Amino acid sequence: MEITILASGSAGNAVLLRSDSAAVLVDAGLSARKLCKLLESVGCPAASLTAILLTHEHGDHARGLKVLAPKANVPVYATPLTADSLRRSGVEARWVLFSSGSRFLLGDFEVLPFSVPHDAADPVGFVMRTGDRAFGVLTDLGYGTRQVIESVRGVEALLIETNHDEDLLNRDPKRPWSVKQRILSRHGHLSNAAAAELVAQIATERLRHVVLGHLSRDCNSTDLATLAVRHRLTGRDDIQIHCAPNDEAADPLRLVI
Repeated sequence: MEITILASGSAGNAVLLRSDSAAVLVDAGLSARKLCKLLESVGCPAASLTAILLTHEHGDHARGLKVLAPKANVPVYATPLTADSLRRSGVEARWVLFSSGSRFLLGDFEVLPFSVPHDAADPVGFVMRTGDRAFGVLTDLGYGTRQVIESVRGVEALLIETNHDEDLLNRDPKRPWSVKQRILSRHGHLSNAAAAELVAQIATERLRHVVLGHLSRDCNSTDLATLAVRHRLTGRDDIQIHCAPNDEAADPLRLVI
């Protein structure tokens, strides 16, 4: 399985997964123009995609869908509530609906969607399996439920949000208290400390890569996020920790598992 993090940040998220028989884009949170350019740069033109999977309808995960879906002419997989929210905003696509907890196949990928606590219509994370390899997509959640932990445990690679450092967020003069409360709530976003604790609970001997994503530009840093997770994984030097490129990064992050 080849994993390419095209972007992961508060302004845009998109992940490309490739196997022998499929190329799947998880989220389309950049402009269609930027997504097409990034996909071309990694040798996967938009028209060659097998499908687009959506975690939820927020703009930083679905911004490019309105233009990209008809341009690429590929099916868009979403939960019924997510699809309905996007339809009402004017997005037309070849919708394929799925339910949280129900596995389905995309080429040789087995996809497991699972519910996550976030302030969206019906947000999900994904575990993508092909052969004996699995990758977890876990962003935009306020805390790790038991279902989340059990769904993701045992993967070889994991993308997890480390959205903010709590001290930096609390001191941030740009965000009103109401926004801070939303971010810190159980339907908001993971802090560095919360993500680190979740990774420690998920980590089995199979885990080899942890990709830290969705970092706030103002309320976090790659050093703070990496240090928090590394500290919680003491004794697991075999696990590599990476920071995902943000939406403006020129070079996607590529892993092969």
